[in-house]
Amino acid sequence: MFRTALRNVLAHKARLLMTVLAVMLGVAFVSGTLVFTNTISHAYQNSSAKGFDHVDVAVEPAYQESEGDRLGKRAELTQAILDTSAEVPGAANAIGVVTGFTAIADKDGKLIGGGFQSQGGNYWGDKDPRYPLKSGSAPRGKDQVLIDAETAKRAGFQVGDTVRISVDGPVLTPTITGIFTTDDGNVAAGGSLALFDTATAQHLFGKTGTYDEIDVTAAGGTSQTALRAALDKALPKDLTETTTGEQLAADQAEMISSSMSGLKQGLLVFAGISLFVGTFIIANTFTMLVAQRTKELALLRAVGASRRQVTRSVLAEAFVVGLVAAVTGLVSGIGIGAGLRALMGTLGATVPDGPLVVTPGTVGAALAVGVLITMLAAWLPGRRAAKIPPVAAMSSMHAAPTVKSLVLRNTLGALFSGAGIAVVLAATSMSGSDGQAPMGIGAVLLIIGVFILTPLLSRPLIAAAAPVLRVFGISGKLARQNSVRNPRRTAATASALMIGLTLITGMTVMAGSLQKSIDKMAAAEIRADYVVSMANGNELSTDVEKQLSRADYVTEISPMRNAASRIDGETEFLTGVNGASIGELTDLKVDDGTFEVGGTQVVVDDARAKLYGWKAGSAFTVAYEDGKKQQLTVAGVYEGNELFNGILLDNATLTPHLSEAADMQVMVKTSDGATSATKDKLEKALGSNPAIKVQDKKDLSNDIAQMFTLILNMVYGLLAMAVLVAVLGVINTLAMSVFERSQEIGMLRAIGLDRKGIKRMVRLESLVISLFGGVLGIGLGVFFGWAAGELLGTSMPTYELVLPWARMALFLLLAAAVGVLAALWPARRAARLNMLTAIKSE
Repeated sequence: MFRTALRNVLAHKARLLMTVLAVMLGVAFVSGTLVFTNTISHAYQNSSAKGFDHVDVAVEPAYQESEGDRLGKRAELTQAILDTSAEVPGAANAIGVVTGFTAIADKDGKLIGGGFQSQGGNYWGDKDPRYPLKSGSAPRGKDQVLIDAETAKRAGFQVGDTVRISVDGPVLTPTITGIFTTDDGNVAAGGSLALFDTATAQHLFGKTGTYDEIDVTAAGGTSQTALRAALDKALPKDLTETTTGEQLAADQAEMISSSMSGLKQGLLVFAGISLFVGTFIIANTFTMLVAQRTKELALLRAVGASRRQVTRSVLAEAFVVGLVAAVTGLVSGIGIGAGLRALMGTLGATVPDGPLVVTPGTVGAALAVGVLITMLAAWLPGRRAAKIPPVAAMSSMHAAPTVKSLVLRNTLGALFSGAGIAVVLAATSMSGSDGQAPMGIGAVLLIIGVFILTPLLSRPLIAAAAPVLRVFGISGKLARQNSVRNPRRTAATASALMIGLTLITGMTVMAGSLQKSIDKMAAAEIRADYVVSMANGNELSTDVEKQLSRADYVTEISPMRNAASRIDGETEFLTGVNGASIGELTDLKVDDGTFEVGGTQVVVDDARAKLYGWKAGSAFTVAYEDGKKQQLTVAGVYEGNELFNGILLDNATLTPHLSEAADMQVMVKTSDGATSATKDKLEKALGSNPAIKVQDKKDLSNDIAQMFTLILNMVYGLLAMAVLVAVLGVINTLAMSVFERSQEIGMLRAIGLDRKGIKRMVRLESLVISLFGGVLGIGLGVFFGWAAGELLGTSMPTYELVLPWARMALFLLLAAAVGVLAALWPARRAARLNMLTAIKSE
């Protein structure tokens, strides 16, 4: 029977090719998604990674916890602590580490590595073991700098070039004295790193005479644990904390894994969907394949083969096909993953650079899908065919699915769909993260339910297309009848497209609605023309406000200055604003009292008012950073949101209590409004600083929605592959359908239907099936987009549903294009069949 199975595989080469193609599509979909997700995940991990080769023990400043009205703060690592660390028994040397934000502009004045960290640090002495010099020499003074080799390559810099750099103040123009290599993963992922001599770095980063960390290297024969014990004994415990290099690496790995878990889970959802799509494509192909071979299998039974032997022969054939397809599918999937990675850049998504990652898990998944799922998909139809009596099978008298099996399938589908809708609707009434898991479960249940019900749904939905198909005469009528003749095959063919369009429509609805709500929030609650902030989200120098205040076209200005405080023994952040201007720069809805900020009068958001039991006229005592206390009065309670929240008080009241004032952002209103010319003037007033962003309302809302846009671009990238799979899946199904109906097509030709009519029939059949999948997918996508929006709306008052009609029409046209493209080869093949040969075919 095994030899028979092998001969069967080789005897029908066209059928073998189509079957291998179907299985290969499923494998390629899964492996391509896994390669893509692993590559993106690995790149993001590298963007946070840092080498610890030169660190045996790290000395860090101890954090003194908040106590009563006293605010917690970090101690300082002084030169004395560095000297002591270098002299402890077992220490080979100690390096003082200074770090801070450093923006490097390219030759066009644009920030290098926008979207990634732009870091600066210190180069230790004449030869720093952390940063081997590739060319040049160590920097000396504020007019010299080193840059990493990757940044130099991207921007075309060489030793001797002048580069524009910004730390926290005016733009610097030092000379590049050297280029170094580094294992800093942030650089490999697209960021930049600039190094100054230690004294310059300390001055630029506001850490004169102190260090952020001290890295100690152990002498030969001294373990990390022994060195740490010696350091703990020698250093003041209230000022320092020590950690071994091994522990630092372990902590970082755990931190990266934790920060990546959300992205990994989201991407693995697509891998799961890929597995689901691949499974039913393979199952559909083998169901048709075994149906075509019913007489052949019956003949084996008639000459003495048992049911088990027949089933095993089908499984043996599936194993051979699955193994060949798994290998080719894996190779194709790797290529698809690489293509998707390249596609991300063309879609405008900012993602880290990194190598293509093919893990053992991806190889295992490809083999599992190709071999195990192929055999599983072939087992049920093979077992069913083996049960048909040989005489009945050879006489083509085997029964169609019974009424009982259809009722059971439809009942099961209705139960899954009903449960899915109920769980999704219940999740919409929950708040925030509480509803995410139930909504995910409900979505899975509903998709499975609709998939089970698709054969039932195909009849009425395809029947709705009958008036249009009548225009094409007999070809249109035959296409409609062929589409509903085998509802299960139609359903399986349309489902790949349905799932893809469900995802893309749902995400597009959510993205459009989210962007609209953010735009509405910015338009309704910000009167300022521009918001000025640091490119990396860090604090701005107070010089920014002073420089802009001097411009004659600036009519209103207010910095937003954050500071920690203690209220009722709890740490609470205050936001200092210009009390005289804040009312002209914002338009926040006030629920209680008036929006007045000045002196001891403050306004608070509704969340904090509820937390502390405040209302207009309430008084409370605040302990500032310097330990001094003051009683403040609530003038009004406003509705907080993602842009504005917390306690707002006048900067004249807050700033005297700060050891070092810094602004998170500066809001600006100008006489000419938000124009490109005004934006250019503001940027020039700030010295065309690459570290500073000047954003209007639209820029601000786009910035907030950037992460969702990135996720949406990832979805588009993955679904580009889903569309490809859908096209090839429909081609495969139609080609096998044409092969199965060869005799019927020959009869149609014999009674007068010409080749054009045959082509038109197959094309219309493909178009109807694809549009059927498209309508289901868009309908489900809109439902899921609405449901997710209802859940999101509980934490975003301005959220409103926006249906992207133009894009949905485009998606429907895409489904139609899939149908047209998929039918090209099968239609041509059907039209070229010799009618006499086709009539005699079995």
